[in-house]
Amino acid sequence: MLDDPKANRIRGVAKLNKKDARSETGLFLLEGIQGLKEALDRPKLIQEIYATDVAVEQHPELFARATSARVEVHLVTEQVLKALTDTQNPQGVIAVCRSLDVELADVFAQQPKLLALLANIRDPGNAGTVLRAADAAGADGVIFSDNSVDVYNPKVVRSTTGSLFHLPFVVGATIPETIAAAKAAGFQVFAANGGGDSLETLKDEVLKQPTLWVFGNEAWGFEPETLELVDRQVAVPIYGAAESLNLATAASICLYATAFAQNR
Repeated sequence: MLDDPKANRIRGVAKLNKKDARSETGLFLLEGIQGLKEALDRPKLIQEIYATDVAVEQHPELFARATSARVEVHLVTEQVLKALTDTQNPQGVIAVCRSLDVELADVFAQQPKLLALLANIRDPGNAGTVLRAADAAGADGVIFSDNSVDVYNPKVVRSTTGSLFHLPFVVGATIPETIAAAKAAGFQVFAANGGGDSLETLKDEVLKQPTLWVFGNEAWGFEPETLELVDRQVAVPIYGAAESLNLATAASICLYATAFAQNR
């Protein structure tokens, strides 16, 4: 049982809450039982696990999987677990995982049909929720632009609830290079923008084509240069009195509209 929150080992792992340490080591922190369940489908990505005895007792089958996969599990006190996370109420387990992002060319090599580009998305919750929605909609990948939030930020990782391990994603790509690669692969490129054509006017014949959806910054939307690169601006219709939709909600609607058309 590790019980000293100030031990060098614990301090070293806790540094992974900072982007510089993640970039230097190629490691990130995964918190929570659900995330661990998904990660254990790819156990080679897990370096080690820190868990309380309560978490182990409540989920014996999960930790048995970890042991069978030869992933080292360290028992820690609640105080030590709190020292490892940036949350007030840790979820009982934290895994140290290896980065798993891929190159942009790798995504297009798989002949995808539906992709999402997060263009300057800064909110961790939104970024993680869009990735989760893309996973649910059966998208073939998510691209994080170079000015977007770090996908390995603990808040982003938590908000994906394990979807991080389900579909390929790219980090640090520029917006122009991503759109150019999409067009070269025969994709249509749509920007989800409130001033565009209503999504409900797009016919299935249009939506079923290979599509890259581009989602802009929560506060200011898109830079003019980005809108010049896309093929079309598309708006989610609002029938009630709300001024606008949350970014992640709008992204979910756009991705599912395409997924419905492509899977009919």
